[in-house]
Amino acid sequence: MSLIKSISGIRGTIGGKPGEGLSPVDIVSFTYAYSATLPQRKPKPYGERYKVVVGRDARLSGPMVESLVTGTLVACGIDVVKIGLASTPTTEMAVTFAGADGGIILTASHNPRHWNAMKLLNERGEFLTAKEGEAILEVAGKGDFEFAGVEDLGHVTEHDYTDEHLDAVLALPDVDVESITEAGFKVVLDAVNSVGGIIMPRLLERLGVECVRLNCAPTGDFAHNPEPLPANLTSLSAAVVQEKADLGISVDPDVDRLAFIQEDGEPFGEEYTIVSVASYLFERAARIAEAQDISLEEVTCPYAPVSCSNLSSSRALRDVTESFGGSYKASAVGEVNVTTLMRATNALIGGEGNGGVIYPALHYGRDAMVGVALFLSNLARKRMKASELRKTYPEYHIAKNKIELSDKSLTDKILNKLKEVYASEEINLEDGVKISFEDRREWVHLRRSNTEPIIRIYSEAPTLEAAEALAAEVIGIAKSLM
Repeated sequence: MSLIKSISGIRGTIGGKPGEGLSPVDIVSFTYAYSATLPQRKPKPYGERYKVVVGRDARLSGPMVESLVTGTLVACGIDVVKIGLASTPTTEMAVTFAGADGGIILTASHNPRHWNAMKLLNERGEFLTAKEGEAILEVAGKGDFEFAGVEDLGHVTEHDYTDEHLDAVLALPDVDVESITEAGFKVVLDAVNSVGGIIMPRLLERLGVECVRLNCAPTGDFAHNPEPLPANLTSLSAAVVQEKADLGISVDPDVDRLAFIQEDGEPFGEEYTIVSVASYLFERAARIAEAQDISLEEVTCPYAPVSCSNLSSSRALRDVTESFGGSYKASAVGEVNVTTLMRATNALIGGEGNGGVIYPALHYGRDAMVGVALFLSNLARKRMKASELRKTYPEYHIAKNKIELSDKSLTDKILNKLKEVYASEEINLEDGVKISFEDRREWVHLRRSNTEPIIRIYSEAPTLEAAEALAAEVIGIAKSLM
């Protein structure tokens, strides 16, 4: 059994003893702690109730976890808006739609079906800050609980916010519904038997796209490993070719990550999901600026012509952004770090290389629905096949490796040695050690794990062979110290 407590929530395997797996005791404890810290984060006049949105993906343990979370919130005197089966971005947006004070998402994202998790949101429908998360961990650790009396129990209302979410996506000026409809696209959708099978077909229908459904029944009995990686999408690739479809679409169980399969059955590349969307937005803005003889900033206003991703994401986003006159910024790994940087820079677009698209004009959270809508807008306007579109972007390949350590204390020794060896190169220490070789268009990023005695190593280069060679070089240096 496994249980991971962090500032962003609690995640674990279902069952086992309290503190060892995601047990009912742990679920109640963290829900109480979240409730108890609401007044610290958002003070209210005495007697005014707090309201929290609760949404879940379709995994098998969802109803059980939902019952415990909802019941605990009610016992704490908090009103609950229960939205049932809903994507993570829908739950995030529902917080603002409902005028709530926070939200709890019940999903373990791409983890296997025996996992579940509680992800915690603030009143903007965004993940909590590190400081807010630490306060919750502290309260949960004390185990000193006090619940409301019968007269002060919270109330539960139910509402499905799927249509409100889709309305907001389709109302975006950069989503070209007319061009998508006229293109007459046919796509195959793999929703891995979770909530993507509910919301994504409704989006595609409203865009005038023919949708062939694969694993779309929201049973929670995942048909394959739910992480949207090429190795897990072989059935989707085969279906795209067999159906003579224009595109394959894959989402993870909570629909915040997005990957495409080209019409030839080949992966578009999850790193290139955000690259393609950003390219569309910046190219469109650059053309308007040129046609009207105004600055790029005037076109993208109220946002700045800036894109953001994390330090382990492809530099293709930077190349594309700069090619249209924009600027690129990188954050530490983690969605909350990307969104924090996006707010600080007023970025037009951002995301992560795992297929996460964050479009602030909609909301500050990874959202596969807006990713699909913008990607299809680009494809429709360019009148290209997906494989042709992919060839218009810079070519990079990422290799993912790790070093297993006999002692976690070796981590600092290894990272310090690498800083010394590559002192003449560009080094970023914001999140582990990232070394960039600008003349070769290569980089390697080493990050410590908070839960395991390992160092994760991501490397990127114009060819996979070069990326693997760079990783091997770094691993060789590390092993010489072990």
